[in-house]
Amino acid sequence: MLLAAVGMMLMASATDLIVIFLALETMSLALYVLAGFFRVRIEAGEASMKYFLLGAFASGFFLYGIALVFGATGSTNLARIATAIAGGASRDPLLAIGAGLLVVGFGFKISSVPFHLWTADVYEGAPTAITAFIATGSKAAAFAALLRVLNASASTTQLDWAPLLWVLAVLSMTVGNVIAIAQQNVKRMLAYSSIAHVGYMLIGVVAGGALGNGSVLFYLFVYTFTTAGAFGVVLLLERDGREAVALSDYGGLAARHPLMALALSIFLLSLIGIPPTAGFVGKFYLFGSAVRAGYIWLAVIGALNSAAAAYYYLRLIVYMYMREPETGSATVAIPSFAGRLALVVALWGVVQLGVLPAPFLNLAQAAVAPLLAGGR
Repeated sequence: MLLAAVGMMLMASATDLIVIFLALETMSLALYVLAGFFRVRIEAGEASMKYFLLGAFASGFFLYGIALVFGATGSTNLARIATAIAGGASRDPLLAIGAGLLVVGFGFKISSVPFHLWTADVYEGAPTAITAFIATGSKAAAFAALLRVLNASASTTQLDWAPLLWVLAVLSMTVGNVIAIAQQNVKRMLAYSSIAHVGYMLIGVVAGGALGNGSVLFYLFVYTFTTAGAFGVVLLLERDGREAVALSDYGGLAARHPLMALALSIFLLSLIGIPPTAGFVGKFYLFGSAVRAGYIWLAVIGALNSAAAAYYYLRLIVYMYMREPETGSATVAIPSFAGRLALVVALWGVVQLGVLPAPFLNLAQAAVAPLLAGGR
């Protein structure tokens, strides 16, 4: 986990494509091992192998993209690449191909459609604590690196990423939500939900500017609290000594463990975007940035997808509050002090960011300001 965290931090701070690649591999290799941590479980082995094989292909695309970008611009440093683009390198077809291959690598790490096929199997097979780590940490790191690369290349207004990212955003939102509706496994449902949320975040990337990029960082902050909290509740639920991941396991949970049901309900309502939770504020800023930038239809599609997503989130709440518990229903494992503290912090984040979001959005906009100004 420490190696993965180091890779994530390096990805977020790197200003050179080679360093981003090294950080990406440092993070990924650690996550491949963590995904298969339950060695005696077939699902864990399958998750680790799929993650490794598909990740290796994605890394190959990413590295080949770096090579083509270097061939077109003569550098892997983001600032020098921007200078080369301003000097006419944008007319080189190698640059466009290389940029497309970089998008493939980043698309795999953020699990956007059509690079999402590993997500559900890995989320299901990995230990729930590791699933939460992959769902939050790796996405935050990949989006931070993606924003650096996009702002460096687009700062000269010679390279327009918006049309491609517009399509990726719509596909990720729609495919993620539609497939999530059909899921009966909670971890797989949250996996496809995470794909849909990547689509929401790509809306802010398309919008660009201080508000758009700042909204992406703010939503990543919100998403971390919400998703980590939801997986934390799932982690504490057991059935016959195994993780309780079927929808039926949650029948009557409110009667048996009201605090757990309440906590999970708050996290699910935040994922829907119901006020006054943090999820509502995060989507408001994302969709607002799209409207201000002139991408009104993209914001409308995002809002419609949020409404459709309410079905499968509310379905789980209905199971907890309106269904009778089945024989051998899930029990709650007694959490350690650290476990209880983590849930409390996640709940605090969801409520605090929903009630008083402005200071955190200002911090997010301040964080992206050097990137927009071409700084390091």
